[in-house]
Amino acid sequence: MNKGKIVSVSGPLVTAEGMEHANIQDICKVGNLGLIGEIIEMRGSIASIQVYEETSMVGPGEPVETTGEALSVELAPGIMSQMFDGIQRPLDTFLNQTQSNYLNRGVSIEPLDRTKKWTFEPTITTGTKVTAGDIVGHVKETPVVDHKIMIPIGIEGTVTDIKAGDFTISETIYSVETEEGVKDFTMTQKWPVRRGRPAARKLNPTTPLKTGQRVIDTLFPVAKGGSAAVPGPFGAGKTVVQHQIAKYADVDIVVYVGCGERGNEMTDVINEFPELIDPNTGESIMARTILIANTSNMPVAAREASIYTGITIAEYFRDMGYSVAIMADSTSRWAEALREMSGRLEEMPGDEGYPAYLGSRLAEFYERAGKVITLGSEGREGSITAIGAVSPPGGDTSEPVTQNTMRVAKVFWGLDADLSRRRHFPAINWLDSYSLYLTEMTSHIGETLGVDWSSMVAHSSSLLQDEAELEEIVQLVGAESLSERDRLKLVIARMIREDYLQQNAFDDVDTTTSLKKQYEMLHTILTFEEESKKGMELGAYFDEIVKGTVDIRERIGRGKFLPEAEIAQFEDMRNSIKETIHQVVEKGGMDTDA
Repeated sequence: MNKGKIVSVSGPLVTAEGMEHANIQDICKVGNLGLIGEIIEMRGSIASIQVYEETSMVGPGEPVETTGEALSVELAPGIMSQMFDGIQRPLDTFLNQTQSNYLNRGVSIEPLDRTKKWTFEPTITTGTKVTAGDIVGHVKETPVVDHKIMIPIGIEGTVTDIKAGDFTISETIYSVETEEGVKDFTMTQKWPVRRGRPAARKLNPTTPLKTGQRVIDTLFPVAKGGSAAVPGPFGAGKTVVQHQIAKYADVDIVVYVGCGERGNEMTDVINEFPELIDPNTGESIMARTILIANTSNMPVAAREASIYTGITIAEYFRDMGYSVAIMADSTSRWAEALREMSGRLEEMPGDEGYPAYLGSRLAEFYERAGKVITLGSEGREGSITAIGAVSPPGGDTSEPVTQNTMRVAKVFWGLDADLSRRRHFPAINWLDSYSLYLTEMTSHIGETLGVDWSSMVAHSSSLLQDEAELEEIVQLVGAESLSERDRLKLVIARMIREDYLQQNAFDDVDTTTSLKKQYEMLHTILTFEEESKKGMELGAYFDEIVKGTVDIRERIGRGKFLPEAEIAQFEDMRNSIKETIHQVVEKGGMDTDA
């Protein structure tokens, strides 16, 4: 260990001298309390250290020791269903050990339980040739996660011994004869968080991430292995959108990073997730979820590290062949931590005081998402989908964090404060948002369902665009000035908005929707449009159709609350639409008493 001493303390930034043998990214123990810090700048023998704990009462002259290791996460059975802080300290264990609701300083805690035994079942035998990424066995970590034990990166050779049975994560379970001799291995790997885990090959994302949120799945889909940004002003629903995706997306693993957000939002996650049942597995959603909490009242430097801790854990499960979703809530708070540390280092500021390297740091994070062929002889496919919330001040999406995120994220779900105030959830503005995966994903969904989904989506988008233009005319000269065709467009667009895009996150049925039900709902609304047009061609007036179809339109509106088992009723609705329009046409003339 290299020892130095503190020269100055400026909030989370500590400067120490006598550190000539230290390196950038070395982890240090700072001060008499042994606070955890990381070297972020070296000038000769002077090291600048960002400290991941509160630095009050730490002063010049106190010792600094480097460990010679980079900030790393521990990867082994026991990581699933846990809640960690930004540097992988388990908060439950922290609470039990300190008997305090606060993060006491200088407390050293192992990231994972060293005493719990796990049942290891080998999948290879002695004499097997192995290479980095090969699976040697597995542990049933939760009812839904089979934790695969992999050969560490950089290791290649022949297995000389492998055991089956119950072991702790620190006990030797297999040995490999390498060029340097026989090496023993446990279930545990360590990996530096700021370095991406390698993969054999990166693939183009081709499969949609089914989120159960209709506005996303239909108009702005994201691919498994893709990246999405959710910008929006305070109270627009960024966190709720991420919660919904974490709950209902068709992924194997969810890593949820609460980065600088309010503590009550993480409390909601802790309270809700264990009670929610995953519709795909029948088990608690927490059985496939890892939480990383670094809320706004926790040390700011650890907030900067939390994003990297989360993405490294996600890469580890990706390497097992799982599809993983990582939620970062919010990257704006992470960027604020970067800005604070950059200011204390007296670096040249960029836009709005953010460091000049903000864009490259954001790109580094989102580029670690993707669909890959993993290392190992099996050639497994794994994916990470990164979804980052952005909190632009005042909802101004021209600010640097949003703009730099838009350069690298291929999906933009722009949240709208006006929609949120009107209780339209998800408050994703269909005029401002976009998805660069739209063509491939709608084609894939159409092939899966056996329908022309791409045309339905394109037509729905066109109706919503036309509605926005027509509303401007209506505000100027009134709805009566529009042609009957245009007035019908407004009715259909309102049905798409209110009966299809709007969801109730608190309703047991409407909170999530399968792709099959999404098709049935949208098909029914577009059938109403088609039959209404036919009726008008046969001589019916717009007002006659509107008055004559009140009941069936109400029934369509209630369709969102139909359970999945009852979606056959949409076929009945479509038949009723045809009969109702036919009756309106036959009646031939408005009923003035209606």
